Amino acid sequence: MTRSAVRSPRPAKPRWQRRKNARPEEIVAAALELFVERGFAATRLEDVARHAGVTKGTLYLYFKSKEALFKAVVRQTIVPVIAQGESTAESFTGTARDLLERLVREYWRLVYDTALGGIPKLMMAEAGNFPQLARFYYEEVVTRGHRLLGGVIERGIKNGEFRRVDVRVAAKLALSPLMHATVAQRAFAHCMPEGFDVRKYLDTHIDLYLHGIANA
Repeated sequence: MTRSAVRSPRPAKPRWQRRKNARPEEIVAAALELFVERGFAATRLEDVARHAGVTKGTLYLYFKSKEALFKAVVRQTIVPVIAQGESTAESFTGTARDLLERLVREYWRLVYDTALGGIPKLMMAEAGNFPQLARFYYEEVVTRGHRLLGGVIERGIKNGEFRRVDVRVAAKLALSPLMHATVAQRAFAHCMPEGFDVRKYLDTHIDLYLHGIANA
């Protein structure tokens, strides 16, 4: 074999050179991971860019600020889950009881039992320092989720399944235990001698809630 035939392998190009037109989704995925791990205040855009394998300049092509990036994370991860729930509610032909249970379980499965569950926890911790982001999250996620469940509760009242209750409060009470569950699971499970059985917790919450609201 001639000397010219022997070629050294080319060095791997940096990720930002291999993907000059990096998709925004990759940046959002990296941001989600770091926001959940470090919190909003401690997450730097240069760290997100590095984690996504792009330059900081590339990141700024898509997101002009850390606040804009956080909003994109919420709109591309949690908001679609609520939209999916709205679509389910619109086409659902079963009882309001079955629909409410399905929505609560799906919201747990798709949000609180995944990395997305760190976002509500983050908002609780940092809402006081970032009121504009808190307002954004409340309007885009919390209010919309309460409105969805409120519509289901109203449906149940109209068809006689549920007794008359304060719909707005009842909608909040349907979801609030999910926040407690994710905090218990992520922060305190190792402190509980009995452990934390998420499935039993969720089953019990739904059972007590539906019996409490039933038009017996």
